[in-house]
Amino acid sequence: MRREWDVDALIESWTLYDADRELIGQKYGATKLGFCLLLKYFEIEGRFPRRAGDIPAAAVEFVSSQVRVDPAEFSGYDWAGRTIKNHRAQIRATLGFRETSVGDRDKLAGWLAEQVCPSELNTDRQREALLARCRVVRLKPPSRLVCDRIIGAANRMADERFCTATLARLSPEVIAALDALVAEDPTDDGEDAGGTAGFFTELKADPRQLGLETLLAEIRKLGRARAIGLPTDLFTDIADKRLATWRARAVAEYPSTLRRDHPRLVRLPLLAVLCWCRLTEITDSLVDLFIQLVHRINTRAQRRVEKEMIAEFRRVGGKEDLLFRVAEATVDAGDRLVWDTVFPVAPRAVLRDLVAESKATQAARRARVRTVLEGSYSHHYRTMLPKLLDALAFRCNNTAHRPVMDAVELLHRYKDRDGRATHYDPTERVPLDGVVRPDWREAVVDGRGRVERIPYELSTLGGAAGRDPAAGDLGGRRREVAQPRD
Repeated sequence: MRREWDVDALIESWTLYDADRELIGQKYGATKLGFCLLLKYFEIEGRFPRRAGDIPAAAVEFVSSQVRVDPAEFSGYDWAGRTIKNHRAQIRATLGFRETSVGDRDKLAGWLAEQVCPSELNTDRQREALLARCRVVRLKPPSRLVCDRIIGAANRMADERFCTATLARLSPEVIAALDALVAEDPTDDGEDAGGTAGFFTELKADPRQLGLETLLAEIRKLGRARAIGLPTDLFTDIADKRLATWRARAVAEYPSTLRRDHPRLVRLPLLAVLCWCRLTEITDSLVDLFIQLVHRINTRAQRRVEKEMIAEFRRVGGKEDLLFRVAEATVDAGDRLVWDTVFPVAPRAVLRDLVAESKATQAARRARVRTVLEGSYSHHYRTMLPKLLDALAFRCNNTAHRPVMDAVELLHRYKDRDGRATHYDPTERVPLDGVVRPDWREAVVDGRGRVERIPYELSTLGGAAGRDPAAGDLGGRRREVAQPRD
């Protein structure tokens, strides 16, 4: 019970009415005050206080003023004798509460299993719901030990119902695939006779080091998990907390313990929950790997180009010394004009050459980055594209990003075509605006107006990953939603 009570709350909850005063009878002093406090406490909480300290001091003072008993006398109330037992019995009889029978306990457990346990796994909150239910059906709250037994029985019933319902939703083919998931991994440490990890162990594992092989391995893992054939609506009506609990149980198991220690009714739901959860988790990790891989391709290309261009950086001789003298002259210039201070140090023509060189260097750098990106992508990373497009369906409900989604669909239509074809069909509608950056147009569209596939794929992948290729930042487009492809 809360400890702080304002006046309005005291009046609402702790006021004695005429019916209450009739129960007082011939009671006096501490007995009278104690009875009234037990009565009002029971009306509020649906149970009796275990000790005097459970009753707020403000409530003691408020009730004592109504029965005209000194609040200090409440300390003399006997909490262990026959008097308090009679008071409790009288209050329960008056309010229509009765002792909890064995049948009542079974009904309470059934109610908890049906109404509370499927979505609430915290035992403290389950106990609160149980006590509230006792109050509704006018039952004396059971002791803590009995409550724990009822809660335990309810959780077992909820688990059995969950297992039975899950098993009923699985087809014979799915059941066979789930059994094979652990049957193919015969050792306790999750490795088969050849010393390689079985699929059950692989399914539980997180992605390895970032790289193309890791991305392809995750795509294969997703395909094998999807091949089990779990219904798409298998756990849509199950609380996330319950799924998370069963997933944690499944992850902690070895194939041999699943076969040996768990009956079929428990083993199959454990495996189904694990596969169901890992389908979503693998999809998320696959999207993250894809974004990080695009980022890595771009970063490596920029670093390579920067190293190559360092040697050619000094075209205008003595740039550092010249810029230092310009800065020094500017600082010392005071209010004098630019041509009186800067131009004597650095002639206008030299500064013009510096600006032209800078612009030319930036353009050359971007062009070189595009070239390196295309080479790295076409010779190594392009193999991921068909598999990635088969594994994931990119979706977005923001119309501003519709061009990127159209571009991804175009890539999906062309993924199985001859990779040696360098351009898209001239009759194909290829989205450019919102997909290809202006500084990539010359690389994507040739002089005859044809769209080259490799640079266009890079532009599209960069947009789908939330990164503009060769832009050097992540501020372009937000990441689109990727889901398993049906």
